[in-house]
Amino acid sequence: MSDYMGMEYLRRKLNQKRQRVNLRYKYYEMKNYVRDFGISTPPELRAFTSSLGWCAKAVDSLADRVVFNEFRNDLLGMNSVFQMNNPDVLFQSAELSAMIAGCAFIYIQPPQRKGDNPPMQVIDGANATGIIDTVTGLLKEGYAVLERDQYGVVKTEAYFLPNETQIYYKDKSYMDIIRHEVAYPLLVPVIYRPGAKRPFGHSRISRACMSLMSSAIRTMKRSEISAEFFSYPQKWVTGLSEDNEIADKWRASMATLIAITKDEDGDKPTFGQFMQQSMTPHTDHLKMFASMFAGETGLTLDDLGFPTANPSSADAIKAAHDSLRLTARAAQRSFGVGFRNAGFLAVQLRDQSLYMRDVACEAIPSWEPIFEPDASMLSAIGDGVLKLNQSVEGYIDEETLGDLTGIRKMGENNG
Repeated sequence: MSDYMGMEYLRRKLNQKRQRVNLRYKYYEMKNYVRDFGISTPPELRAFTSSLGWCAKAVDSLADRVVFNEFRNDLLGMNSVFQMNNPDVLFQSAELSAMIAGCAFIYIQPPQRKGDNPPMQVIDGANATGIIDTVTGLLKEGYAVLERDQYGVVKTEAYFLPNETQIYYKDKSYMDIIRHEVAYPLLVPVIYRPGAKRPFGHSRISRACMSLMSSAIRTMKRSEISAEFFSYPQKWVTGLSEDNEIADKWRASMATLIAITKDEDGDKPTFGQFMQQSMTPHTDHLKMFASMFAGETGLTLDDLGFPTANPSSADAIKAAHDSLRLTARAAQRSFGVGFRNAGFLAVQLRDQSLYMRDVACEAIPSWEPIFEPDASMLSAIGDGVLKLNQSVEGYIDEETLGDLTGIRKMGENNG
C-alpha cells in the first residue's frame, strides 16, 4: 500500500476539483449566477435574471455528432459486453459528461458468475478521480462517490486498486472488499482533449465560454430593461393646472382622446415626448458576443439564433462547421481509447481470464458520420466509390462505405 497515494489523498483531490466541475454543470444547465455591475439596472430590477443556452448548445452540438458505432476486429468480444449495458445511453452519457467536466469514468462491477457480462455505469467528473497511467490511459488507483444524500453528503464511496475494490458505507461500521483477477482498478477514465499538462483533459465549457456567456446575459438583461422604456416612452407636459384630469397619468396614457380646454386666463398646456430608446445597440452588442462565442466553439451564428442566410445544403453546412468537424475527430480519438480500455477490463471479468493489452489494441473504434449526407452528397460518394474501386478493386468495402454514409446493412450494430 506504500506505493499508492491512498484514499484520503484522492478524496481531498476530488473535493478541490469538484467546485469547478459543478460550476461548469451550472453553465450547462443554465443555472449559473451572473454578476450585475449595478450601473444601468434600477434597484427594483436587481433581482431580475436571464438565461442563455449557448454553453449547452456548444456541448450538445458536438456530443450529438460524436456517435460511437462498434469495435472492428473485435478479437475479445468487447462489443457484446457493451450491448448488454445499454450502449446508446452508456456511450452518450460518458461523452456528454466528459465534454462538460473534462473527463468521465466508467465504473465496472464484477459479474456474479463466469460468462456473465459485467455491469457498467458512468460516474461524472465531480464524483470520481484517480492517478492515471499516461501510457495506458488506465488508472493506477481510483476513488469514486457512488451515492450522496439529498444534501450532497457522501453515503457510499469506493476505493479502486488493482485486483480489488473497497466500498465504504457511511452508515455502517464495515466495508466490502470485492476482489477480482484484473490487474487494474475497475474505474476507467473517458477523457476529452487530454494533454501532457492536463492528462484528465479539458472541458468543452472553457473559461472564455463562461465569460462570454455571462457578458451576453448581462446584455440581455439591459435590453429587457430598455424594452420597458422602448415600449412605453416617457412624455412630458407643462402649464397644466393641478385639478386637471390629466393628473391621472396612467388613465391619460391609455386614453385614445384627451380634451383639455384653456383655463380662465386663456393658458393651455404644452405636450411633448422624450426621444424613444433604440434597441439596436443591445442587439448589436449581443450579436458581437455571439460571434465571439461561435469562434470559440466552432459553431456558427445560425446555431446561436442569428440567421444569416437561406437554408444551406449539406456541403455548405460542413464547410461552415469545419472547425467543429476537426474537434469532433479529436474527440473520437480520445473517447475511443477510453471505451476500448473499459471493454478490455470488462472482458477479463467476464471470462475470468487475463488478456494482453496488445490483443485489445487490435480493436478499432468506428463512428457514425459527423455530418449526415443528403441526397446530393450520397450521389457524389457513390460516384467516388465507383471510380476508386475501378482503379483499385475492392478498395472501398461495405464497412468503409457505412462509415462514410451511415447507412448499414440490417443486423449491423448501430451503437
